Amino acid sequence: MVRINSKPLFALLLSLFSGSALAQLNLFACEPEYAALFKELAPEANVYSATTAKQDPHQVQARPSLISKLRRADLALCAGADLEVGWLPMLQMKANNAKMRPGGDGMLFASDFIDNLDQRDSVSRFDGDVHADGNPHMHFDPYRLLQVAKGVSQALAQTDPDNSASYQANLQRFEQKWQSAISTWEQKAAPLKGTKVIAYHSSFRYLYHWLGMQQVGDLEPKPGLPPSSSHLAKLVNIAKEQQPMAILVTGYQDPRGGEWLSSRTQVPLLILPMSVSEKDGINDLFDLYDTVIDSLLAVE
Repeated sequence: MVRINSKPLFALLLSLFSGSALAQLNLFACEPEYAALFKELAPEANVYSATTAKQDPHQVQARPSLISKLRRADLALCAGADLEVGWLPMLQMKANNAKMRPGGDGMLFASDFIDNLDQRDSVSRFDGDVHADGNPHMHFDPYRLLQVAKGVSQALAQTDPDNSASYQANLQRFEQKWQSAISTWEQKAAPLKGTKVIAYHSSFRYLYHWLGMQQVGDLEPKPGLPPSSSHLAKLVNIAKEQQPMAILVTGYQDPRGGEWLSSRTQVPLLILPMSVSEKDGINDLFDLYDTVIDSLLAVE
């Protein structure tokens, strides 16, 4: 009679079952930076991003494909602070997924895990496209992003308790690597402290706050409004007075105003990636930070 050691077989079956359970989770991210965070914390899950780095997350159509993805989602992660207010409520309604409804236990917002910069007691139409709950583009603050990661990891464990140990291990692995990267980034970016920029919108507000940079002018006359001729003329004077190192726009913003200002002031125009984009060789959050900081240093 041949005796079979059942322990290795049991371990293999347990591993396969665990991987299958993780793989069955459907995770929906409103923006690619949060899809990338999901992949760090739940690498075996099915992760879908509603937008790309070349799309303005303020303006998205509630397409049937998005409705279908949200309908099947176990967890969703969005920036919050009203960034997606123009399209997410419609998506939630049409998806008809109880977990994804406002207040549902599967609907997560990064802004709920942190203190947002630039919160306001009230806003009016006169202010333009501003958010009372603060600036929603917090993914360029590595410390705040780590807070979000901890909250998301806890939500994953609650959604899939059989694999809570795996999510905790993934968080610990990500946190260790992330903390090491922060130290490297801060040393590398030290020359950027005190530098000034003109930018389109407040897209990199958290980056400036983290690295000690200053936005001295905005290509938008008011948030959400395209640059006008009179406003650009004022920015020419601001550029002469403040001597910014660069004019910054993102991949989904119209560069023409920045190009005009650059041609009049000789301040270089720099198009920075707003999020993870595998098509552009930015495969994860680490690549995103590396690319942005290296791009700024190349100008500085």
